Amino acid sequence: MLMRALSDVFTDFKTALTTPEVTIGDILEALHERGFGFILLLFALPMALPIPVPPGINILLATPLLILTAQQALGRHTIWMPERLKRKAISRNKLCGVIDSALPLLKRIEALTRPRLGFITDGLFSNLIGILGLIMALTVCIPLPLTNTVPSMGIALMALGVIMRDGLAVIAGALIGTAWVCMLAFAVLFFGAEGLDIVKETIKSFF
Repeated sequence: MLMRALSDVFTDFKTALTTPEVTIGDILEALHERGFGFILLLFALPMALPIPVPPGINILLATPLLILTAQQALGRHTIWMPERLKRKAISRNKLCGVIDSALPLLKRIEALTRPRLGFITDGLFSNLIGILGLIMALTVCIPLPLTNTVPSMGIALMALGVIMRDGLAVIAGALIGTAWVCMLAFAVLFFGAEGLDIVKETIKSFF
């Protein structure tokens, strides 16, 4: 069975909207299990920008990624969030405007990705994606310059792969994020606490 394009899912969702307001719960229900990838992409993309984040703020920004990837690692197929948050509503007109603005970008992304190696986005692989994403999100909390960029990029690519059922995108994100984690682990194992200083100075030398 062919996987429906995310742009089609949003178009049909917009058409089905009949009430003046839409809750976050309604949006998650419309996305079903693809909600994990969508919400992760929503939080990871801004973090993947090469912009320095002050210490402490990186932990705050990483918290949603930690919560979402932990749920995915545990095998949840839908996102858990407090009922009070799920009942929060937004205007139908505003939501339709956001969807209309996002559709051209979604269609361009869909032109670059396609369902392939879909088994990598399901079953036990989904748990593995969550575990890798959780480890990457933990490294975002390390107080290093631009430490948010590489692991968040890895999470964003894996999320995009889950949304589009593109196993190659998932593999690319996993490789990028895992390489970053291995680099940090290598630096700490061989140089101790000074290893983080070495990584910090190496990153600064590129800017």
